[in-house]
Amino acid sequence: MSKREPRRRRGPSQAPFPDLGPLGTAIPISTGTAMLEQETDGSITLYVNGVPSSGLHPDPQHLEFEYMRWIQLVVRAWAGETSCGPSRSAMEVAHLGGGGCSLPRALVDQWPASRHVVVERDALLAEQVRTWFSLPRSPQLRIRVEDATAALASWRPARFDVVIRDVFSGNVTPLVLTSQAVAQHVRRVLRPGGLYLANSAAPPGTRTLADEVATLSSVFPHVGVIAEPAHISGKRRGNCVLAASTDPLPEGIDRALRSDPVSVRLAPRADVRALAERGRVVEVPIPEPAPPAGAPGA
Repeated sequence: MSKREPRRRRGPSQAPFPDLGPLGTAIPISTGTAMLEQETDGSITLYVNGVPSSGLHPDPQHLEFEYMRWIQLVVRAWAGETSCGPSRSAMEVAHLGGGGCSLPRALVDQWPASRHVVVERDALLAEQVRTWFSLPRSPQLRIRVEDATAALASWRPARFDVVIRDVFSGNVTPLVLTSQAVAQHVRRVLRPGGLYLANSAAPPGTRTLADEVATLSSVFPHVGVIAEPAHISGKRRGNCVLAASTDPLPEGIDRALRSDPVSVRLAPRADVRALAERGRVVEVPIPEPAPPAGAPGA
């Protein structure tokens, strides 16, 4: 989820998606309500319980949320850095957190041979967004209604090339998903040289980012932080993208990020080490699996 300010709304017009739900109206979902708003550029912002969750543009490659563009840039760099390049065009990707599936939609559009599993806890939201946004069908994009930790624990070792975490409860990531136990599961389900990318929204004056970096560094030998300088220093809240792998991170990430309109960078290794030293490893056990919201017994 991105915590950006909403943009100016456009007047009534035809929605860019043929089966879109009603605009500007609270729509019941399993965990509360969703709302769809059309923007001046023709894109749709999906709000979940009042928080901007996804931005979907008629062009799948046009990602409305900055951190999603940064994630896509890292995946591009990773996919291009291999002696057997075509194999990574058929990458297997797990997305922890679904929302409107704007990032999986963009990645499928760029790599049609890729396969994506999106884990979304809200059963009714998962059903609605597939219709609203004309999402690619399985096997390109499959939505699995389940808690993210339960899905992680159930997957076999070395199943995925990339795991992307974008889970929020309100405007924070549940603590368990920042834990060492979850990071260990992610490493287990990644193939050798696979990539873990996590969206971290760190409030100013907290150790959230430092704790996440310390935790990932206890599991993965290579950890990077993508953020605006003010976010890294803790002066203001913002979305940061954390990257982790058993292999060195792709070269050229920082150069690729310069193409983004936001002044964002890949933090120098010394800054990442300093963050890890200031943080504490998050040791929260994974709870017993709970039924997904909206599922029988939930």
